[in-house]
Amino acid sequence: MEIKVLGTGCRKCALLEETTRTAVDELGLDATVEKVTELVDIMAYGIMATPGLVVDGEVRLSGRVPKLDEMKSLLARWSA
Repeated sequence: MEIKVLGTGCRKCALLEETTRTAVDELGLDATVEKVTELVDIMAYGIMATPGLVVDGEVRLSGRVPKLDEMKSLLARWSA
């Protein structure tokens, strides 16, 4: 699983990255988590609000940070 956290460095972007990495670790997923900070790269995904979460090339979240339990549930579903 390839996960990209899209954000220019705001507090919510950092929180999404932290929540995502914690969920991946706790679920024991075979995943890579990459932080994408370049505005041009973020715009290529067509999101209108950061932070954004891309899983295996598909935008899954935009403009919000889910709580850890929700993130774990989402990642478990998307990895199935």
